[in-house]
Amino acid sequence: MSRNYKFQNERGVYFVSFSVVQWIDVFTRVEYRDIVLDILRFLCLNKGLEIFGWCIMTNHVHLVYRSIGLHRPEIILATLKRFSSRKLIEAIQSNPVESRREWLLSRFQAAAHQSSNVSRFQFWRHDNHPIELWSPAVIDEKLEYVHNNPVEAGWVLQPEHYLYSSAIDYAGGQGLLEGVIVIR
Repeated sequence: MSRNYKFQNERGVYFVSFSVVQWIDVFTRVEYRDIVLDILRFLCLNKGLEIFGWCIMTNHVHLVYRSIGLHRPEIILATLKRFSSRKLIEAIQSNPVESRREWLLSRFQAAAHQSSNVSRFQFWRHDNHPIELWSPAVIDEKLEYVHNNPVEAGWVLQPEHYLYSSAIDYAGGQGLLEGVIVIR
């Protein structure tokens, strides 16, 4: 792994993207997106996660954040992925309207069998590629990228119209995730 893709600064602001194995479109269901939001809320309240920007797409998540608590940024990300993976698999298993249940679980099992450190199901890909955002201009650039993802996908005309993103916070409204720190 390149030195550029490691967490070097414990107090730095980082941009990360993490995706579902095989880029499977899991987050087409609201209940699965809400699980990720609930875990982000928990980490903000209990683990020192500070979020500057976020966006949940159908098969990946973008996050601009830093750690202000005792936990290093890589530990926060690992915790987010570990707990969300477990909760998402449970939700898929117990969702009575999940028409893709068997197919999804088989894909997550197959991914786990190919991994040396996952036993039953692997939900997230292992690569995260954290990028430290060293200046306000770079932070702005990454926030614009994060917020424009739904626009580029053709889902909305304006970033702030996408519900599962912090773009509304930057447009002066209140998004779904309380406590987003708007950088101006």
